[in-house]
Amino acid sequence: MRICVPTETDEGLKAKINAHFGSAAFFTIYDSDKESLEVISNSNQHHMHGMCQPMSALDNKKIDIVICGGMGARAVMKLNDSGIKAYKAIAGTVADVIKRCKAGSLEEITAESACDHSDCRQ
Repeated sequence: MRICVPTETDEGLKAKINAHFGSAAFFTIYDSDKESLEVISNSNQHHMHGMCQPMSALDNKKIDIVICGGMGARAVMKLNDSGIKAYKAIAGTVADVIKRCKAGSLEEITAESACDHSDCRQ
């Protein structure tokens, strides 16, 4: 399984999770089968509300899930349309988030439970 965690830095497993999917400086991708990491810079992190295109940085990366602090309904729907599920994890590092994911203790983000940008950190 390939897990994408939007992060504040490019510190691998020690990187802190970013509060919001589209505004992350980096995407840390963990491959649970190979136990490997890849860090990708998000060149689209600075954008107008609703205008982000974070998936463009993730093209051809074959992501299975995204774990982040939050994301808007449109982003959730775009991910889901591509067969990617989104899960919420407010704080911690990539290592913390992966551990919680493997334990099955993360809440799925749906279009109904997505951020409306008044209830999530940006």
